[in-house]
Amino acid sequence: MSSVRELMRSHVSVRSFSEEPIAPETLLSIIEAGQSASTSSHVQAYSVVRVTDPAKRQAISEAAGGQKWVVSAPEFLVYCADLRRLNYACTKAGMGELEGLTEHSVAAAVDVALFAQNVLLAAESEGLGGVFIGGIRNAPDVVIGQLELPEFVFPLFGMCLGTPKERNATKPRLPLEAVLHTDSYDSEKIQPLVDGYDEVMAAYYADRGVAGTNWSESVSKALQLKRREHMREMLNDSGFFRS
Repeated sequence: MSSVRELMRSHVSVRSFSEEPIAPETLLSIIEAGQSASTSSHVQAYSVVRVTDPAKRQAISEAAGGQKWVVSAPEFLVYCADLRRLNYACTKAGMGELEGLTEHSVAAAVDVALFAQNVLLAAESEGLGGVFIGGIRNAPDVVIGQLELPEFVFPLFGMCLGTPKERNATKPRLPLEAVLHTDSYDSEKIQPLVDGYDEVMAAYYADRGVAGTNWSESVSKALQLKRREHMREMLNDSGFFRS
């Protein structure tokens, strides 16, 4: 197995960090590595905001549900879908203001995720750790206000980075056959594979002191209790997903 695959398979979310700062040149290097990710039509529809102001971090932490590592992590980054540069590029090239925003918004979300995953992988290659913070979508208006994000720039998630103080065991993933289909989608295998995976995850959670739950119960709560029904209106207000 290559060292890259070993690094990928060893990923865990890190929420407990030492106070050791990340060297500025290291931070810039891993963000630059993120830029090497694939990007649709080379549009690079992303921006990242490094948040150093303690007051801004505190406000974003509270908006994200009180996630204290947003405040305590040596570095906190907010990843944004960014169509603003592209709107300027289109007008500069004489093509008019950006149209077809629903398609461009989807492409931007994909670009941001690829970019951010590259950043985290580069950070882990340096012995650092991190965790994605989707909770900023609980109140994106707070994040937009704190970071003074203009129209066509929308915060999708945050990322805490630093030197791990504590690391959990690697969390088991779904079996490969659950996510890999050939030529057509096989719905018949969902039930037996999910049922088997629930047993694996129940044992994992029990080992971590969280007895009586499994994957289905965990993800159902994450999905059904985090609907964030405000997202459609806020995305539209920011210029995204318009027809």
